Amino acid sequence: MDCRDRRYCKTYFAVDNRLYAFVQFDRPKIENHFLTPESMKKRKSGFTLSGKNLAAENRIFLYVATRFFLRYNEKNGGRKQMKILLTAINAKYIHSNLAVYNLRAYAAHYAKGMADSDTVEIGEYTINNQMEDILEGIYKAKPDVLMFSCYIWNIAFVEELAEEFHKLRPEVPVWVGGPEVSYEVEAFLKEHPFITGVIIGEGEKTFSELCRYYVKGEGSLEEMKGIALFDGAGNVQIHESQEILDMNTIPFCYDLSEDFSHRIIYYESSRGCPFRCSYCLSSVEKILRFRDVEIVKRELQFFLDQKVKQVKFVDRTFNCDKKHAMAIWQYILGHDNGITNFHFEIAADLLTDEEADLIAKMRPGLIQLEIGVQSTHDETIREIHRHMDLKDVHQMMKKVQKAGNIHQHLDLIAGLPFEDYETFTHSFDDIYEWKPEQLQLGFLKVLKGSYMYEHAKEYEAVYRAKPPYEVLRTKWLSYEDICNIKLAEEMLEVYYNSTQFPVSIRLLETIHESAYHMFENLGHFYEEHGYLAMSHTRMRRSEILLEYVESLGVADMEVFYQAATYDIYSRENAKSRPKWAKDYAQWKDVTRAHCPKGSLAHIECFDYSFEEDAFGRKCEPYYLKFDYENRNPLTNQAEVTIIQWEGETK
Repeated sequence: MDCRDRRYCKTYFAVDNRLYAFVQFDRPKIENHFLTPESMKKRKSGFTLSGKNLAAENRIFLYVATRFFLRYNEKNGGRKQMKILLTAINAKYIHSNLAVYNLRAYAAHYAKGMADSDTVEIGEYTINNQMEDILEGIYKAKPDVLMFSCYIWNIAFVEELAEEFHKLRPEVPVWVGGPEVSYEVEAFLKEHPFITGVIIGEGEKTFSELCRYYVKGEGSLEEMKGIALFDGAGNVQIHESQEILDMNTIPFCYDLSEDFSHRIIYYESSRGCPFRCSYCLSSVEKILRFRDVEIVKRELQFFLDQKVKQVKFVDRTFNCDKKHAMAIWQYILGHDNGITNFHFEIAADLLTDEEADLIAKMRPGLIQLEIGVQSTHDETIREIHRHMDLKDVHQMMKKVQKAGNIHQHLDLIAGLPFEDYETFTHSFDDIYEWKPEQLQLGFLKVLKGSYMYEHAKEYEAVYRAKPPYEVLRTKWLSYEDICNIKLAEEMLEVYYNSTQFPVSIRLLETIHESAYHMFENLGHFYEEHGYLAMSHTRMRRSEILLEYVESLGVADMEVFYQAATYDIYSRENAKSRPKWAKDYAQWKDVTRAHCPKGSLAHIECFDYSFEEDAFGRKCEPYYLKFDYENRNPLTNQAEVTIIQWEGETK
């Protein structure tokens, strides 16, 4: 598009130099400043605007200019190629942003008028990238329209990037969408005047209409559903919501051109949730919808064919419809490629014996299950609108665990209403006793639009003003309590969820009455000795753990030394021998006989049993072989076998 032909402008308008400067903008800038077609009915095609009335009427002028240039370019058989850039700033490199891929796919399928030369591009970055590098990348992409996907982990980045980009390219419209900007929209726009508008809620259809608007000049921002923007008077207009989408109308959003070999693929087979948990934004979405199972199967086969490492279903409660869940699990079981892992968020109390029996047939590591328990305190569970029988949850977990093939991830939240420090420690100990493969201890986030947000004053909830809006204290939990729980949470991540110290931690449990207090006390030990906020090797973590045990005055330290040695070698054939371990030279002949591949296996001698029935007991010396070529797919621990040795040792 050539917006610089003064002759054609003057045939339609009386254009002075100041107005001509406006006309030199590309169409996105022009259309970003117009009023409505109805506004133009009061004016004739030709008029002069200059001087003081420019500020009041430039939007009307630019609207007319836009329409003229559209007609002029159509008449002359050409128009400017448009580029719309969807920008995602992820928490980690391995993550992908499902939202922007869905938007691009939907627009490509439904945005009428978009030519092949028009492009919707995706730019993915992480919060670990330098701000300058992201800004440079966006600028060099030369978008005609820029859009951001907004969440609690990236909103600060988005706000800064949008403001700085606007300084560089003020003519480019900047739109935002996502859960972090879909609530309190008016306040957000007034605080960020450089933002053109907000896509509210489900974005596929709205984005498609915006593409048609910017590319073809079709439609009107004033009449478009699902957006919020400033009107000509500078007031924020929040439009009615779009109709809820049929999940089957959303095209498959991934293709062969993208390399996801080292990334997590996010996928959804349903939207909405049958539960109304007060801390969750899914409770706001009232309608539960499913993607046709036959469509899901075809799309899952794409991931299987490409040997994607992990596919994470973002369905809020995957197994809320048994028929739907069973069909997908049966397909995954029947088409297992031996590589791809699938992650599901489920409600354990909804899991049936039939589903558990099916899951038990799966390859170890084929699927993993995330289960939100959050609390075991009855009053808290009622207040957060959870409806579950904890006995049923536990029984079904045990049944799934018995098969030994499923990684189970349990969630616990600190800071919920009616849960004080004492009841929280009970909740922690209750869930820890179930021995999930991972126990995720999180802190309440008071999200805009949630029930928890609306009742924050009632709960005396004080939380961070900026994302992620994490709770600082409540009526029942002090800030000091929160700090102590954070210490426990850090130690839980290091020593339990890492799966690197299973024997040491199990032994440590035997000298503590409470698992929660075990982790908290270990955290205080770190704090007192200046070990927090430092990077430690796994060997050093073991040393610190032994220092902690020694500080407790434990009489028999040798069993802890050997437990730590077991953990070190069950993970890797350490190059450096632990300083507390026995003299390795005593059984070199055993090693030579049973480890022909050298570093791919390791032999260690123990005087304490770490078997189930006699855990931690003194026994006759025996040898264990750690095989690093064969590992547990759930924990990555080396396969361990007892070595029968009748020969002599030094």
